[in-house]
Amino acid sequence: MSSFAVSWGILSSAPPTACGIATFTTALGKALARRGDEVSLVRILQDGDECATSPFSVVSELRANNPSSINRASWALNRCDVALIQHEFGLYGGLDGDDVISVMAPLRVPVVTILHTVLSAPTEHQRSVMNRVIELSNCVVVMGVAAEATLRRHYELGAVLVRVIAHGAALDLIPVDIDPEDSPTLLTWGLIGPGKGIEWVIDAMADLRDLRPRPRYIVAGRTHPKVLAYEGDGYRRSLERRVLENGVGDMVIFENSYRKLASLNALIASASVVILPYDSSDQATSGVLVDAIAAGRPVIATSFPHSMEMLSSGAGIVVEHRDPHAIAAAVRTIITDPQAAASLASEARRIAPSLSWDAVGMRYIELARELLSEMTVAVGA
Repeated sequence: MSSFAVSWGILSSAPPTACGIATFTTALGKALARRGDEVSLVRILQDGDECATSPFSVVSELRANNPSSINRASWALNRCDVALIQHEFGLYGGLDGDDVISVMAPLRVPVVTILHTVLSAPTEHQRSVMNRVIELSNCVVVMGVAAEATLRRHYELGAVLVRVIAHGAALDLIPVDIDPEDSPTLLTWGLIGPGKGIEWVIDAMADLRDLRPRPRYIVAGRTHPKVLAYEGDGYRRSLERRVLENGVGDMVIFENSYRKLASLNALIASASVVILPYDSSDQATSGVLVDAIAAGRPVIATSFPHSMEMLSSGAGIVVEHRDPHAIAAAVRTIITDPQAAASLASEARRIAPSLSWDAVGMRYIELARELLSEMTVAVGA
């Protein structure tokens, strides 16, 4: 295979937008650029978004329900070798984000679509949108075999390629040696909103008051901007009330901020346990989970597809949804049994190299060259 550089047009949100997909795109784009490829961005804008701080050239912007911006976005993507579409239902305008279909329909270059959510029980319209997105793609990428199974079971793939490429992670986090005399740190981070399951960990803290030193639970992250815009900060306030009701005010810390990467990495590296207590059993992908494993941190997660897949070899403990007692028991095991904690961390470190952004970026580059070669053959024929 030749080593020609590929120019990528990525349709995505971008920093400083507080969004996991914006973070994902930045990390993946940097990995592609390190390999010599060119990266341009068609930025998805929400109301009130600030000027982009993306390291890539923003060649166009897509605004919800704005036909002229849709046309410009398609035109910009067609000027690249490959269009990379980040798909999440809530990312685009229209019913169930169906504006994305209007962007994709005029594309004449190979289209790779990354499916960040694969619903096992979609509404009829969600299924229709997803099926059309798939139809307009040359290849769809999911980040785990469970998501691939759900995709094949519930959606119409036709002849479209499906590839499983893991979510990437930075591998430069060095875990901090934790003094046994210090309070163990339990950590949940990311944008906060209903469905995160943080309330169940707060309930679990009441079961851990007998431990000495007492663990502390840090919830690091702002309320999700869309939740704040449409529902206000009711979820966070409900969590604060729950802390008081459980009498664990000395054990729970809320950080209502969006940490810069270096600061967040330092916090992750210092955590005794990372907890992902999500309510949804449909969570196909979790960047938090991948980052925790890459940092060599023991993980406790509820039983969603990505956690069951990533933790099956022993890098963490999977618990049932909405079960504070199971969470408390898992925490107790990790912070009172050094051998158990060391075993979990060791397995996480073993898995980590395959999750590096450079390894993941190379998978996308190989995929792009494959699609471009096929197109060249087809045109020649």
